[in-house]
Amino acid sequence: MKIAILSQDASLYSTQRLKEAGEARGHEMRVVDYLRCYMNITSHKPTVRYQGKPLENFDAIIPRIGASKTFYGTAVVRQFEVMGVFTANESQAISRSRDKLRCLQILSREGIGLPVTGFAHSTQDIDDLIKLVGGPPLVIKLLEGAQGIGVVLAETQQAAKSVIEAFRDLDANILVQEFIKEAEGMDIRCFVIDHKVVASMKRQGAPGEFRSNLHRGGTAEPIKLTPEERSTAARAAKAMGLRVAGVDLLRSNHGPVVMEVNSSPGLEGIEQSTGVDVAGKIIEYLEKNAANGKIRDSASRKSDRIQY
Repeated sequence: MKIAILSQDASLYSTQRLKEAGEARGHEMRVVDYLRCYMNITSHKPTVRYQGKPLENFDAIIPRIGASKTFYGTAVVRQFEVMGVFTANESQAISRSRDKLRCLQILSREGIGLPVTGFAHSTQDIDDLIKLVGGPPLVIKLLEGAQGIGVVLAETQQAAKSVIEAFRDLDANILVQEFIKEAEGMDIRCFVIDHKVVASMKRQGAPGEFRSNLHRGGTAEPIKLTPEERSTAARAAKAMGLRVAGVDLLRSNHGPVVMEVNSSPGLEGIEQSTGVDVAGKIIEYLEKNAANGKIRDSASRKSDRIQY
């Protein structure tokens, strides 16, 4: 097959591994900086052009869209979809997962375990909003944050009120969530491909750090999932319409809760901690499914009814 990896940086571990895995299985792999793509949007012959030439005859694409580039990145993915090119994750599913509020609303509707979460626009009812999620300590998250950036642990009522007011004064949209103290700074990253968990790792935050992100000094090691955790991760990815996803779980006193569903999960931590060839499994998924080229997003009809 001829496969394009949509990535801004060909030197990134995940991009390199996908390219290597595809080439090892005999495929023609090409890394394309999606921000340098431009499109001819026409009903006659829609095209994507790159460095002065059309990107033609691709059997599949693997989107690796950065969170801050979601709008343009998904537009490029959507153009490939219009051209009939199979994509590991479809544009609508990527957009859906990148909106933290929309993601939680979809998961809630599907009955998937979540931390108690509040969302508000006005600051006039902060006390009740804080009470809604069980009071301090609580977690305050920017909707647009990524890799642990824009996530604050407020340990007192006054601290929570101050942070919420400060974010709202900046017109920033935030979520307020219960703090899962019993997780003790540990979360679980489940790598899901085609509704099956293929690898999982435990991520432990650095000493004194409640966030477990590896980018913030966390450590990773393989972990055995419970049947409930495995089912929760698979259901969460399916609810979002994602066939390749990283689902982050916390172990709470009331069972596993989903913190995030990532449409471009990194491969370095999961592969190095578990020894699983995740990149190869993504290529295998394309081999099995790209031939029919069908739109598979079963979540689109239901999830997009949610408007706000």
